[in-house]
Amino acid sequence: MIQEELLKLEKLATKASDRLLELSAENQQLKQKLEEVKRALEDKEQEIEHFKNKIKISNIVENRPVSPGDSTEMSDLINNYIQEIDQLITYLSD
Repeated sequence: MIQEELLKLEKLATKASDRLLELSAENQQLKQKLEEVKRALEDKEQEIEHFKNKIKISNIVENRPVSPGDSTEMSDLINNYIQEIDQLITYLSD
């Protein structure tokens, strides 16, 4: 009687252990998939921001009215680009 109960408990423990391993593997796969999706989302958000900047630049070039906030943001962005270009020129000339 006790032997049978112990065997049943051992089988249950083995099944639970197997299931835990399966769930752990599935959890790891889901975490990896989530990271991939997060990276893809970040890439898409950067593309959207880049596209918005292109639109703002084209509006400035075409002399369309641009909101003061967008104008300031574009000015800062252009200044940052100029600073990066200056740094690259300095680096390449060394």
